[in-house]
Amino acid sequence: MPSNCIFCQINKGEIPAYTLYEDELVRVFLDAFPEVEGHLLISPKDHCENIFDAPEEVLARINLVAKKMALVLKDKLGATGVNVINNSGADAQQEVPHLHYHVIPRFKNDAFNLKINSALEKEERGIIIEEVFKKLK
Repeated sequence: MPSNCIFCQINKGEIPAYTLYEDELVRVFLDAFPEVEGHLLISPKDHCENIFDAPEEVLARINLVAKKMALVLKDKLGATGVNVINNSGADAQQEVPHLHYHVIPRFKNDAFNLKINSALEKEERGIIIEEVFKKLK
């Protein structure tokens, strides 16, 4: 466990956090830099850098807790949708090298935009999809 990992420090109680839920595997706390009201983070208690090295048991628990937290956000804040986001690796814009999932409640006309747009021209998409399918098959 790296001593300078902010999430490890939160899990050890060295840095305060607004913890909403915890069990033996994960902790859920409010994001210190929220995109919208109620933006949560789910983080494993044991250090792992990202989805590539996370134990399957931890990943399964994160998904179950994400649903539980989504229902809390719907019930307590009136969220009408939710984004569950994980960035794994620097090229995926992971900023903190400790696995974590964002659970972002969504509301009609909120200012958060997460639309995914294809950078490829329409004609290129079909060719690339077929090539990638062959590589992954």
